[in-house]
Amino acid sequence: MPVYLWEGKNRNNQIQKGQLEAANEEAVKAHLNRVRIIPSKVKKKPKDLFEGVSFLQPKVKEKDIIIFARQFSTMIDAGLPIIQCMDILHSQQENATFKKMLKDIKDQVEGGSTFADALKRYPKHFDNLFVNMITAGEAGGILDVILKRLAGYMEKAARLKRKVKGAMVYPAITIAVAVIVVAVILIFVIPVFQEMFADFGSSLPGPTLIVIAMSDFVKSKVHFMAIGLVIFFFAFKKYYSTNKGRLVVDAAILKLPVFGMLLRKVAVAKFTRTMGTMLGSGVAILEALDIVAKTAGNKIVEKAIYTVRSGISEGRTMADPLQASGVFPPMVCQMIAVGESTGALDAMLEKIADFYDEEVDQAVENLTAMIEPMMIVFLGVIVGGLIVSMYLPIFKMAGAVGG
Repeated sequence: MPVYLWEGKNRNNQIQKGQLEAANEEAVKAHLNRVRIIPSKVKKKPKDLFEGVSFLQPKVKEKDIIIFARQFSTMIDAGLPIIQCMDILHSQQENATFKKMLKDIKDQVEGGSTFADALKRYPKHFDNLFVNMITAGEAGGILDVILKRLAGYMEKAARLKRKVKGAMVYPAITIAVAVIVVAVILIFVIPVFQEMFADFGSSLPGPTLIVIAMSDFVKSKVHFMAIGLVIFFFAFKKYYSTNKGRLVVDAAILKLPVFGMLLRKVAVAKFTRTMGTMLGSGVAILEALDIVAKTAGNKIVEKAIYTVRSGISEGRTMADPLQASGVFPPMVCQMIAVGESTGALDAMLEKIADFYDEEVDQAVENLTAMIEPMMIVFLGVIVGGLIVSMYLPIFKMAGAVGG
């Protein structure tokens, strides 16, 4: 069916725009009247020349899923049936890729599938956590509450991810710039000085000779260095894709001097937030642990969670295996033990997650404050050292002339 672009006013006299797939203009106007929008303009959407090229289509972002969950929750809470909610969300969706997904999900639900089963068709965008919580919401008749929890959870998870990325990006960019600057100096700048120094009668200072030797080495071996870096990257990627490789690398990451502690706090915040959200939504604890383990992002943390799951299946508490793993801090294990004994584990997990979110905030601030001067000093010493080394013969010659 063709797609129509529409414009109209709602009950509050606010102008709204959107697009709708329908048989004709009359069908579009009839739909808008049903949702209490007075249409002022309806026209057929021009055909996209790149519609069949998948990699040129817009991607569905995490933000799109969060807004979808939030809006869906509001409409379900207002008493609208799922089909009508999907129809409205589909009609006002501007992302073409997501629009097609919503249309397919709506058709699946209309055909008799549950909402959770329809979402399973898109595991890349709706993961096991999302689907299992929707399943629990449909079974318990609290789909609006579940969707609201999911939106809140995803917003907090996205915020946590942005903070960690921000902490990692700054030093990575600084080091990359430093490497590029040093490479340019060694390959292009130093040879100019080297030609100039060739006419000097006296011997060159030691630092200058070292820099010239470095320049000669980089110029002659730059191709091998580039090939070596590429080989190392693919070899590391291959090694990390193995179970043993992931265990070794992930264990080393958690032991890093500064970043290791930050990533450990992130892992605790993610685990407790996800577990608390799922348990509070009615997902069985063993199923929740299985999902949390698969989304841990670190093989050591995943192994610890599976150990907890195995212990619980044998009748043990969650706190004991967590403490035995050595991954989670004692305070976390003790608070979980209190939550289990009082029957309020989901609420306790949420409190731990809130606490560690603040801990991550503080750790990122401290890390940024520490890295900034270190990077400035690093750049100053490396670049400044190269420049000074090349000017030493000039200073030496000026001293000899002055003497």
